Amino acid sequence: MKTSTKTIEITAENKCSFCPGTKCCQYVTQQIDSPRKKDDFQLMLWQISHKNVEFYKDEDGWFLMFITPCEHLLEDSACGIYHERPQICRDYSNDYCEYDSPAEEGFELYFRTYDELLAYCRKRFKRWDKKLKKMEKAG
Repeated sequence: MKTSTKTIEITAENKCSFCPGTKCCQYVTQQIDSPRKKDDFQLMLWQISHKNVEFYKDEDGWFLMFITPCEHLLEDSACGIYHERPQICRDYSNDYCEYDSPAEEGFELYFRTYDELLAYCRKRFKRWDKKLKKMEKAG
């Protein structure tokens, strides 16, 4: 007995239904000014100390990222407000998206934790800990 296997072609129109957890709907990013000074990184360390906050740098610059799913995702990962969704969702193209390749592959820098960012600060600013010790003595 011969069984036939049907191959499903994944297209931009149906790709989201194959994406586990609809990756693009699991976070929000906001571009930020490029951090240059120690004070900029102190602020970032405070921000990344909060749950589900990350930073990355890619070819477009620096981004603050909040890992938080869209509240309109249904259990099957479909959009619960598809016909009324915001313009930014309508403009999003999934021709080549995180289903095809994880976004992290394009990151030049990626900080998921306080410790990762702190290690980067210590490497970037050779006198990082000296300033902290001075602040501790003053405060």
